[in-house]
Amino acid sequence: MMKKIIYVISVLALFTLFLTGCSKKGNLGSSNGEIFRTLDEIKKSKTVKIGVFSDKHPFGYVDEEGKYQGYDIYFAERLAKDLGTKIEYVSTDPANRAEYLKTGKVDIMMANFTITKERAEVVDFALPYMKISLGVVSPNNAVIKNVKDLKGETLIVAKGTTADTYFTENHPEVKLLKFDQYMDTYNALKDKRGDAMSTDNTEVLAWALQNKGFTVGIKNLGNTDTIAPAVTKGNKTLLKFINNDIKKLGKENFFLKDFNKTLKPVYGNNVKPEDIIVEGGNLKK
Repeated sequence: MMKKIIYVISVLALFTLFLTGCSKKGNLGSSNGEIFRTLDEIKKSKTVKIGVFSDKHPFGYVDEEGKYQGYDIYFAERLAKDLGTKIEYVSTDPANRAEYLKTGKVDIMMANFTITKERAEVVDFALPYMKISLGVVSPNNAVIKNVKDLKGETLIVAKGTTADTYFTENHPEVKLLKFDQYMDTYNALKDKRGDAMSTDNTEVLAWALQNKGFTVGIKNLGNTDTIAPAVTKGNKTLLKFINNDIKKLGKENFFLKDFNKTLKPVYGNNVKPEDIIVEGGNLKK
């Protein structure tokens, strides 16, 4: 009997220690129980965890040397510098972005995260740094130039993206073939498992320029949306820092520099900076 009592006490003690450790790793944010680290905790740890894509060239990808590169990465590196921390990159899939924030797996999500009403209910978005709409890319010998051309055809999309949502809600007549990762969507298009692929117009334009035999027949579809960093719901101190940093960077024309460094070598003169970048979080500029 005494052994059982000692065992129970030991288990309770370990459980209490576990809860204490969890509380040190992050705070309980909103009433929904999200876990996050405050600005001070991140600075104290000397490392910020940022969620990015590893297969979405030229915005977030891993190069031949195993290093993260792209428009989002250029921004992430500067943000970490201003925080006074190193970066721990966490590769994510489109459908996991909100969940990674809610569970504290990342402090900041910068994986080309488009602001939507539904997403804003579960995460907190900072000021935007990019604007986009949807595009559709297809083979040169069967270019999709209008949504009507997709009737009876198969459209490839990545799960949890704005393209997935847009076509599901607005065009149920279009058959969707969904994949978790962007690389799989492009491979499916190359392998002719679908007739076209849709995602952000900025990305399909870049991809078509680098892959012969494909054309972006629909360059602007749906509303013009914005992309912004996101933090866990209720993480006010970190959100305030990011917003202030974006405003400061706007005064330096930082995002124009980012464009020239990471996107211009891909787009050339086919895309203008003002068609993509948002300086200082101000869409009117």
